[in-house]
Amino acid sequence: MMRRTFITSAAAAAAAAVLPGTATAGAAPASGGRTVTAIESGFVRGTRDQGVSVFRGLPYAAPPVGELRFASPRPAEPWRGVRDATAFGAPSLQGDYLPDSSEDSLFANVWTPGVRGRRPVIVYIHGGGWFLGAGSEPDYDGARLAARGDVVVVNFNYRLGALGWGLHPDLADPETGHSADWGLQDQAALVQWVRRNAPSFGGDPDNITLCGTSAGGSSTWQLALLPEVRRSIRRIVPISAKHVWTPASSMDPDESAAVYAAIAAELGTTVRGLREVPADRLKAAWEGVFSGPPGERAFRGGREYQGPVVDGHWMTGHDHALPTPDLPSMPVYARTEGSFFTTGPGYPYDGPMPGDEQELREKVREVLLKGAVEVADSDVEDCLDAYREAADADGLPADPVSLWTEIWGDGLFRYQILRLAERHAREGGAPQYLMEFAHPVKAPNSGTPHEATSKFLFGTHRLPGNSGDYGDGPLERTVSDTFIDLVSSFARDGSPSSPGAPEWPVFEPGSDTAMILGGEDVARVASPPKQRQLGYWDEAGWVPVP
Repeated sequence: MMRRTFITSAAAAAAAAVLPGTATAGAAPASGGRTVTAIESGFVRGTRDQGVSVFRGLPYAAPPVGELRFASPRPAEPWRGVRDATAFGAPSLQGDYLPDSSEDSLFANVWTPGVRGRRPVIVYIHGGGWFLGAGSEPDYDGARLAARGDVVVVNFNYRLGALGWGLHPDLADPETGHSADWGLQDQAALVQWVRRNAPSFGGDPDNITLCGTSAGGSSTWQLALLPEVRRSIRRIVPISAKHVWTPASSMDPDESAAVYAAIAAELGTTVRGLREVPADRLKAAWEGVFSGPPGERAFRGGREYQGPVVDGHWMTGHDHALPTPDLPSMPVYARTEGSFFTTGPGYPYDGPMPGDEQELREKVREVLLKGAVEVADSDVEDCLDAYREAADADGLPADPVSLWTEIWGDGLFRYQILRLAERHAREGGAPQYLMEFAHPVKAPNSGTPHEATSKFLFGTHRLPGNSGDYGDGPLERTVSDTFIDLVSSFARDGSPSSPGAPEWPVFEPGSDTAMILGGEDVARVASPPKQRQLGYWDEAGWVPVP
């Protein structure tokens, strides 16, 4: 206690030196200036521009390196003086997607209209298949959402890949006993950090909404099921959630343990010794295990993604087998989730696209092998027959690329999102607002891809690198503003509303209660479209039925 008092006093003195005449934290100078505020670890200095203060690279936990590799997150060390918070911290260790990634990566970023006040807080969890991404990506810049929504926006990094998502009993933390899902542990620690520090950024610690996309949407869901996190959050917005199930996006505990044992043997050490292996060698060995077609690997699980493993604490079961979170929720999905992978804007699938029936069958087989160990010719034909019948009945395109797109997006994303929403409507007690994001990308791309949502929630469709694909005209700006309004109002009091949207009722299956956002009419309330396609997965036995 004496040491902490000394550090805080020293930081206060330094802050007064930085901002003459400022005796307390929280001063907000004019546009283009600096803002200083005090968090639990010490004083931090961010930037202020166009009515928003930004604090980047804030440590929310100790670096998970050395003995803390595979450990539960520890508190960040306090500092003396005023810490510069004008630059992002390093992304979590990953491949070439983001440069300068590092194990020392547990940093948060905060955007706020002002460090005084009591605004709703939106905590955003980035996606990336549990193996890439960072809060510092331009798509997730929180300035527009914070300013228009009058909310505090927080995003952050968490451990990825071999360092973040797996299980082995020999990696048990001596203090907590936990031996799995370190990335999920990081996310839980971040939520508690936000709750403790929200007042320093003008946020309400009793009004925190979790939001995330793809793997981040999955984490949003799973964190809401954890008692220690559930008490700290008020609402959730899972967007395009990649719900976890094995073998598609997870391994069972025994197989996960076997993967770490195999990697240790390859690197000439024990599983405990993996804490001492150079991080780049560990990452390369992990990626080697999961490289190549799933059917040719030594392990059956984690066929498309290597997400959280059921360990009995952080994950007590896969999403379809557990109750839905007992919190007000706004699940969102993209109209054609699969077009992210098949028709553009180009990443992460570069082609070639199927051009005839034979190529289509092979591409559909590849999709089905992402979630099943064996796929028969009859499985491929049954899937294609069902989707052709649905396209014919509903007047949808039936060309090879369109069919492939719908099968990929429905099987891995849209099916479980909608079926879990329907189950919650039947069995859950908290209100739920379902949204289909339907704003199309620009030609030559097509559809409404997975992750198109983040560009419009954050208003980053305007960025030069995005505007060519997503548009930046008056319609796109209206769609983005409406999305921001709906999410920020939901975060404020649980009642989503916007001048650009009609009244949005609580979701009821079979009725016109879903918000369809995007397109020339901006927003309308209707029943979720393309329901006929989903009937195939109810009977296929491929993806678990919630």
